Amino acid sequence: MSTKPILPAAHQPEGPRPRSIDRDKAQLHRQVRLLTAEVIGLEEQLQALRQSTSWRVSAPLRWMSRQLQGKAARNRPPPKAQRHYAEWVRLYDTAAPGGQGLQAADASGTPPRASFAIVLAPRPDQMQAAAASIDAIRAQGHPDWELLIVVEPAALADAEGLRAEAGPVRDRVQLCECAAGGSKAAAFNCALERVRSDWTLWLEPGDVLPPWALGHFAAEAAGREEVGILYCDHDHLDESGQRCAPRFKPDWNPDLFHAQDYIAGAVAWSTSLLRDVGGMRDGFADATSYDLLLRCVERLRTAQVLRVPRVLWHKAGANVPARLDDEASAHEARALAQHLDRSGITAQVAPGDGVRRLRYALPAEPPLVTLIIPTRNGLSLLRQCVESIVALTTYPNYELLLVDNGSDEPQALAYLAALDGQPGITVIRDDRPFNYSALNNMAARRARGTVLGLINNDIELISPDWLEEMVSLALQPGVGAVGAKLLYPDGTVQHGGVLLGVGGATGIAGHANKDLPAGEPGYMRRSVSTQSFSAVTAACLIVRKALYEQVDGLDEVDLTIAYNDVDFCLKLREAGYRNVWTPYAELFHHESATRGSDFSPAKRERFDREQEHMRSKWGPLIADDPAYNPNLTVYAEDFGLAWPPRVPWISGAAQP
Repeated sequence: MSTKPILPAAHQPEGPRPRSIDRDKAQLHRQVRLLTAEVIGLEEQLQALRQSTSWRVSAPLRWMSRQLQGKAARNRPPPKAQRHYAEWVRLYDTAAPGGQGLQAADASGTPPRASFAIVLAPRPDQMQAAAASIDAIRAQGHPDWELLIVVEPAALADAEGLRAEAGPVRDRVQLCECAAGGSKAAAFNCALERVRSDWTLWLEPGDVLPPWALGHFAAEAAGREEVGILYCDHDHLDESGQRCAPRFKPDWNPDLFHAQDYIAGAVAWSTSLLRDVGGMRDGFADATSYDLLLRCVERLRTAQVLRVPRVLWHKAGANVPARLDDEASAHEARALAQHLDRSGITAQVAPGDGVRRLRYALPAEPPLVTLIIPTRNGLSLLRQCVESIVALTTYPNYELLLVDNGSDEPQALAYLAALDGQPGITVIRDDRPFNYSALNNMAARRARGTVLGLINNDIELISPDWLEEMVSLALQPGVGAVGAKLLYPDGTVQHGGVLLGVGGATGIAGHANKDLPAGEPGYMRRSVSTQSFSAVTAACLIVRKALYEQVDGLDEVDLTIAYNDVDFCLKLREAGYRNVWTPYAELFHHESATRGSDFSPAKRERFDREQEHMRSKWGPLIADDPAYNPNLTVYAEDFGLAWPPRVPWISGAAQP
């Protein structure tokens, strides 16, 4: 039996709700947020500078300069807020002349043992590009590699020339002849039959591996025999050979991979796994590697797909398409649909904004969802929240459970009294001091639904099918909490998923893509892609009630107000569930409008305690969020570069 809330006749919205925005106020708030981000960015640069050798060596000179110049020093312009990738590469990812970059070794000083086969299949017109790839392979510091060059008969003589140019390592180069005009799959499988190594890489002609690439792959694979896939960060080479367009990736993220091929072929495959799945398949054109990855991960656990957070692959060509062309997109969609079929997942593959969207099927009788909305006074916000949900939500089976935490304004009390007892609406009075965790836990125990929604009273609905989207995700096996795309009233992103460790040197968490215009795709199109995050905000969060109870809900002892949602999501993650964020459930968030700021001394003290609790409990995750990348900044929420990165940079690099 379906349930839908019904508002009292006197409080029915008159026609569609106008989404009126106080533009001046919204823009002012946005300017404050941007200035705050700029200050944090300058702090990051200052911290990097103070950690540098040059800063320590030049300390006496700086003291003398201050004495000579006095107050004039204050008038110098600040350092540039943005620095370019070329500078980042020079500082942290360029080895000293003749250097091989960092090479890991075991306790005896022996480099890790792993063998690699690189497969290259140049067309006759790609021999020059292939030569650049081969030069890079010959320069590898890791000694145990073989190269298989797959060519059609007309290019065999040219390939023999490339092999001869390999000089003293030419015995490691095999030539494989394949039929003229053959497919990528045929070329790859031809080479796979001859591979003798533990790991196999497919290199497009012109792609270049830095000299330390195989060494880092080997180091990551060492002692992890169960790992089946290693993938790395990559960038691109422009016409002059300069590196550009870096792609710094999260740990294995199946939801993001369904939305887009974020790995983009920068992969070392376990050779035995490749043979187990039968190699590449014909019929997928440029999506052949994507199809292969999908078939491989079906046989692996999450821990067996390993990311190496380093740029170990330079792809030929600076033109990174903003989105796939129609043909490539169709091939990837077909590969994904077949993967879902094999995995027993009922979902429709639909186009998104340059990505793919999975529409998961709901049960024939959608489960009852209890939306829990704590509130206190703030009548206009509460009405906006409740009435937008009731007027626009198309999900057929939900109830509202309002928790009144000490309202004392007559109009708010009258409104709550009018709502209480309406079909599908219950109001609970709780006058204890504000404890967000305790209020939600109490309401969760009272909830009739098998699915819970934690909703702030300053939320305003945009997407009518938001609950269909979020509930269908929450019901998927392995999914914990589901978060929504929340927008500020000015139409910029307020919440695009939670990034751990973001917010400066002492930050606990920030919101991905904050202040990005809602229609912009963001870095690696992550603002328009369904994906896993370590956490999502409880301003709008959907979760199965059984899972909420399994991890004991929100922490009402140590996290009464801040970070309880992050902690809750991390508990779900620890229990083996992944938390998913979707861009297809959009709502406005008039952030914390009824509770004020956290800057009074008492609130600041409580906030500091909660921060310290999070650091002591989740320190390693906060320091290295699997959904983020240590080469990206923790001083802003825009996926900018880290200065410096939080992984050891290449030995001999310039450094600041």
